[in-house]
Amino acid sequence: MGNESRQVASQTERRPDNDGRGAKLPFDIDLAVELMRVAVKGFADAAMFELYDQGYVSPFEQLVACIISIRTRDETTLPTARRLFARARTAAEVAELSVEQIDELIGESTFHEGKAIQIREIARRVVAEFGGELPCDRDTMLSLKGVGPKCSNLVLGIACGQPRIGVDIHVHRVTNRWGYVAASTPERTTLELEKVLPQRYWIEINRLLVPFGKHVCTGTLPRCSTCPLLGMCRQVGVEAHR
Repeated sequence: MGNESRQVASQTERRPDNDGRGAKLPFDIDLAVELMRVAVKGFADAAMFELYDQGYVSPFEQLVACIISIRTRDETTLPTARRLFARARTAAEVAELSVEQIDELIGESTFHEGKAIQIREIARRVVAEFGGELPCDRDTMLSLKGVGPKCSNLVLGIACGQPRIGVDIHVHRVTNRWGYVAASTPERTTLELEKVLPQRYWIEINRLLVPFGKHVCTGTLPRCSTCPLLGMCRQVGVEAHR
């Protein structure tokens, strides 16, 4: 039996009941990451990471994809972003489109009318102020209309390789449910994770927790009975589970 298998077996042995709320192991983030890497195999990747792997690697493309993804499922974000990029990928190309044209291309996403205006304004500013190339700079990202910490951190992490934590609803929910952090908002979760999460996982945590949060540690009725992290998860706020 390998080291990881022995640790998992140890967790299982220490579960005193079917609910999993008895004695818990200390939370081990290294083991948690290893177990999640296995648990999410076979599930679709988080949209921005998948787009990056498909060649949409520029900060501008990643930022536009993040804007499209807001309040929109990945299953919709992916084809919507690809539809826009098939027509225009660079800031200069997007800036040449009308708001109506952008809106038609991203019409499947939630709040598409406002996003179309936002995307065109950002494209025009990137062309006017940065020669068409969005710089890998946090202050610049946050100065763009409608861009908050989540999107700026995701873009800086995925497209620019900077150590940043992209906290969406899945990262916020799961890390607080573990008891790894205790924070009331995604913004606070970001600050708390920056204190305790090893920097080597700052980018990967979003890539793992999006599919993990969608398919295992779900918002309602999480699959605690089959979760590989149950032995060390504090199940904070979980009132019912599968």
